[in-house]
Amino acid sequence: MKLAVKSLKRVHGVLSILVLCAVCSGQNTPNAVAASSSMVSGTNGEAVSRIRPALPDDYRIGNSDVLMVNVWHEAEISREVPVRPDGRISLPLIGDVQAKGLTAAELQAGIAQQLKSFIENPAVTVIVQQTKSRHFSVMGEVNRPGTYVLDQPMTVLDGLALSGGFHDFAKLKKIYVLRTGPDGS
Repeated sequence: MKLAVKSLKRVHGVLSILVLCAVCSGQNTPNAVAASSSMVSGTNGEAVSRIRPALPDDYRIGNSDVLMVNVWHEAEISREVPVRPDGRISLPLIGDVQAKGLTAAELQAGIAQQLKSFIENPAVTVIVQQTKSRHFSVMGEVNRPGTYVLDQPMTVLDGLALSGGFHDFAKLKKIYVLRTGPDGS
């Protein structure tokens, strides 16, 4: 037991320096209001509610995100749609619409503008249901290396915990955090 506590203290000491997650791009606001919650297992096996913060208004839609498009009083047009790899979504009447790179409000206005030739004063709402476009990878001597969806604000320590923690022989003093720049490099 002492070895586990000592190992945990070492990991915490090494990782406490790393405050932000490797791929958090500053789109998260600390004062975001809770939008949804999910149930996760607590330390004693009890169900614990994890509040997920609302997306900031300036969140840019990306490939693989899932959107809910609602057109008031038009159930045939309203639907949940994924953003395709080409950055577009498909809707009845107007066809393909560019979504990647736009905010929900910008996409909402664009869809409403295109629907005006079919519907008088369309009231459109776009909600980002799932953010699947942001992800991070954990590689090396961890229990579950792989790629994980970044669907909420997360620290590097949270990411390492999600990957199951370190193997016994991991080099804790040689951790590298690689971030993608705004230009993709």
